[in-house]
Amino acid sequence: MANATMVTEFLLLGSPDGWDLSFLYFTVFPMTYLGTLLGNLLIVTVTTADKHLHTPMYFFLRNLSILDMCFISVTVPNACVNSLTGNRAISVAGCATQIFLVIFCACVEYLFLSIMAWDRYVAICQPLQYPLIMNPQICVRMTLASLLSGLIYAGVHTGNTFRLSFCQSNVVHQFFCDVPSLLRLSCSDTTSNMILLLVSAVAVGGGSFGIIIMSYFRIFSAVLKFPTRAPGKAFSTCTPHILVFSLFLSSGSGVYLRSSATSDTLQDMVLSAFYTMVPPFLNPLIYSLRNQQVKDAVGRVMGTQLFSGK
Repeated sequence: MANATMVTEFLLLGSPDGWDLSFLYFTVFPMTYLGTLLGNLLIVTVTTADKHLHTPMYFFLRNLSILDMCFISVTVPNACVNSLTGNRAISVAGCATQIFLVIFCACVEYLFLSIMAWDRYVAICQPLQYPLIMNPQICVRMTLASLLSGLIYAGVHTGNTFRLSFCQSNVVHQFFCDVPSLLRLSCSDTTSNMILLLVSAVAVGGGSFGIIIMSYFRIFSAVLKFPTRAPGKAFSTCTPHILVFSLFLSSGSGVYLRSSATSDTLQDMVLSAFYTMVPPFLNPLIYSLRNQQVKDAVGRVMGTQLFSGK
């Protein structure tokens, strides 16, 4: 068959030619992974245990933390194990699963961040209608809609990638399986795949970015009209959100939308590490550990645990 996959397994690239990235695999990657798990697990525990944080904002934050732990777990542990054991082989099914999960987590992350920005806009600019607009049923429906959208989005891209034939090299120039790397290995026409990547990136990434910018612009406008709402605090809270999302969007777009003719392996690996590792690592710091409500909740939860342990 013309579209039969002739490659039975892929080999993930340990390090680009001339580079020794052992330092990354044995120090930076594990430490970032551990920090991400601890930070997000703390948020999940506190927002679940403390009833004062049973609000829409922290409901979405808890979902984001769970997603971030899954997101970084799809790529980093496998890369570290491969580097430690020297076994770089991954089956076609394993590669397809990794691609599906990475795309799913990235898509849902975009949607969750957009919902959280819109939630803050409603809370600050329409406080009287907030309980009605962001009621528990709506929050659950938006979460389920985001997850379903992620499943469809990931399924389309994964299926569209693995309908191609891979009869050239089986070396994936990346520390995990991703769509751009596989498209470079295909001996089929990938024009439709690149068009789909471009259109979907503009629709999901650009749409999410537009919602976030519009929400924060309206928040800034409202806060500046009422000095009692502490504009400095609003700026210090919202600006890091925009910066991390911009980093997430730009690094992901740099990997997925760049022409294969101008591709650089080391640069691709660095950009991929940024969009798969940095946002999950920074989100706990930006969204909650700098938040006084969360700090107070940590104190209450820890105090309860210590008291019950006596």
